[in-house]
Amino acid sequence: MNGCVTACLGPAGSYSELAAQTLCPGNRIELLSTFPAVFDALEGGGADSAVIPIENSIQGGVLQNLDLLETRDACAVAQVRLRIDHRLAVKEGVRPEEITRVYSHEQAIGQCVRFLDSRLPQAERIFTQSTAKSLSLLDEHSAGIVGAHIRAPGVTLSAENIADEKNNFTQFFLLRRRAEGFPVHGKTVFFSAVCEHRPGSLLRLLECFSARGINLTRIESRPIPSVPGEYRFFIEIDGDIASASVREALHIAQANCRMFRILGVYD
Repeated sequence: MNGCVTACLGPAGSYSELAAQTLCPGNRIELLSTFPAVFDALEGGGADSAVIPIENSIQGGVLQNLDLLETRDACAVAQVRLRIDHRLAVKEGVRPEEITRVYSHEQAIGQCVRFLDSRLPQAERIFTQSTAKSLSLLDEHSAGIVGAHIRAPGVTLSAENIADEKNNFTQFFLLRRRAEGFPVHGKTVFFSAVCEHRPGSLLRLLECFSARGINLTRIESRPIPSVPGEYRFFIEIDGDIASASVREALHIAQANCRMFRILGVYD
């Protein structure tokens, strides 16, 4: 251990913990119960860094974390994509016909719908804060959906990956406080933008990058709660922040937006 603390969503065995161990080897991992608590730990100095899931290749953005990243004192400085391998977890000896409840995170349940419909149609689907949380809820009439890396006494995992789509990845961000600054070099820039509410404003924003040969790798819209009918755009570009053309494009984009905030710089 090097004395540094990384906060992430728990409990032990969550994909967030696995991502934190991957991004911050040697750090002490602080497992927290909610994503706002993870941001609180970072902002309040209880953690030196934080790790959050930000996008799944099947279900898209983790919306709560997009909103938190936009409003809190945090920025992304590194990222990792983990393969998601979902297994059905039951107490030893429990048979499928005895299962009346399936626990897991909302995204995990959503990624295993075909399996649940065909193999456990009788089971109620109950959302938990994380996949690993379902382990603490197992009894003789319930199952959980957890990662293949999970190991727990008295618990059996399915031999097969039960996800509808086997080629499934989740992107995680490593966060630091904004005052610590962004990396000087980073091949990808992630930012949010609110365009003027008039025809062509989004087109003008995107042209800032296309005119300079900069590729957009992601764009996602989120409604602005305080302004009905208007949207915030989360955009990822493929370009080094140290490049003059990228910096120029970002400067012009900011000038064309009512609100603009760089959220991450990473490889």
